[in-house]
Amino acid sequence: MKVGIDEQQAPQAAFSALQELRATLGKQLVGLEPLIDRLLIALLTGGHLLIEGPPGVAKTRTINRFAQLLNVRFARIQATPDLLPADITGTDMFQQQSGEFKFHAGPLFNHIVLVDEVNRAPPKVQSALLEAMGEHQITTNGVTRKLEEPFMVAATQNPIEYEGTYPLPEAQLDRFMFFVTIDLPGIEQERMILDQVLSEPDALLDTPKVAAIGDRELILQARQAIPQVFLSEAVRDYIVRLVSATRGHGAGAAVATGIAQAASPRASINLAIASRAAAWLDGRDFVTPDDVVALAPDILCGRIALDYRARAAGKTTRQLVNELLDATPRV
Repeated sequence: MKVGIDEQQAPQAAFSALQELRATLGKQLVGLEPLIDRLLIALLTGGHLLIEGPPGVAKTRTINRFAQLLNVRFARIQATPDLLPADITGTDMFQQQSGEFKFHAGPLFNHIVLVDEVNRAPPKVQSALLEAMGEHQITTNGVTRKLEEPFMVAATQNPIEYEGTYPLPEAQLDRFMFFVTIDLPGIEQERMILDQVLSEPDALLDTPKVAAIGDRELILQARQAIPQVFLSEAVRDYIVRLVSATRGHGAGAAVATGIAQAASPRASINLAIASRAAAWLDGRDFVTPDDVVALAPDILCGRIALDYRARAAGKTTRQLVNELLDATPRV
């Protein structure tokens, strides 16, 4: 697909290409359409994702294929307790021929970076990752280097194994636009997965041989269209009321009694820009409250913490966010 020639046609060409990418990944990865959409939204808005799920639910495969179809630079970091900040940021190496130090970029200097089992990385590595995610830049030996756009971190963690892990600090959790939870598939979905694997030899490969659909220029063109999506005053008010409800304000005050830590203003910002991207991907130039409702659980769940009473009652953050959505009027 040829894009990038006519400025007026470029956003439409980017839209068509990304729709093709959604459809292609949806066929390859059964039941993971919500994750695919979250990946696209984050990439189009400069956000990042934290993906939690048990082993074997195609977390890594989804991100690998996503990057491959987009034809952008991709790197995978396997987080381990002995990982060093220089292993991900890069380091200065002495060149014998020139007698000078030359910087060798680490895996963070890519467009899409997968950090597998991020909670196994030690705190210093998590701190280096935090700067890259928040500022889209990396500082080594007093020198700050900008990361080329687009830049997105997709991190995974296993909710079952906690031995030898370092829980992510609140500051880093707040840097993720989405906190996506992937559950084990149902019977029908698992049968579809089985049929696909048996009929396609490379179905289990993280990076099968497929033709690229997009490129870096296409993503940058699509990004320019997102701010043009109309976000009404009513929807803006709804976003603020919903996030404020996590702090015990408004109609959600009774529900919020189970919250020990409320969402920050970054939650409102992420809800707004993510809703714009979701509307654009849906072919609309305006945001509706339904866009906000669809994205709110994945944006708010990683930003709130339950108190001991809610945990003792067996509640989850996702259940509590859904209760806040029910309690907060849209108009």
